Amino acid sequence: QVQLVESGGGLVQAGDSLRLSCTASGRSFSAYAMGWFRLAPGKEREFVATITRSGGITRYTDSVKGRFTISRDNAKDTVYLQMNSLKPEDTAVYYCAAGAAGANSGTYSRSYPYWGQGTQVTVSS
Repeated sequence: QVQLVESGGGLVQAGDSLRLSCTASGRSFSAYAMGWFRLAPGKEREFVATITRSGGITRYTDSVKGRFTISRDNAKDTVYLQMNSLKPEDTAVYYCAAGAAGANSGTYSRSYPYWGQGTQVTVSS
């Protein structure tokens, strides 16, 4: 069992940056691949980014490539999502998730049994 707590969301203007954090407690953080997903009003939950247990491999959805960076610090039990050049269409509740996922299967929400409560990101135009 692992518990996840996200932080760092907020209201920003288009073009601004935010860094989301997700801190884990419980079982060994380094045993889990980590993912970020988002849920916007009226839309289905969407994969954003994933990182393998060691941090050696990352994957991104096309719409955030070049703007978002996922990273992790296993010593701090924390995964980050650095979001630059934010756009209004990035507005959503962002969730982190933990699971035993590989680099490719980590793009699917079903690969993650553990989820945080979410943090709201609102980007105004």
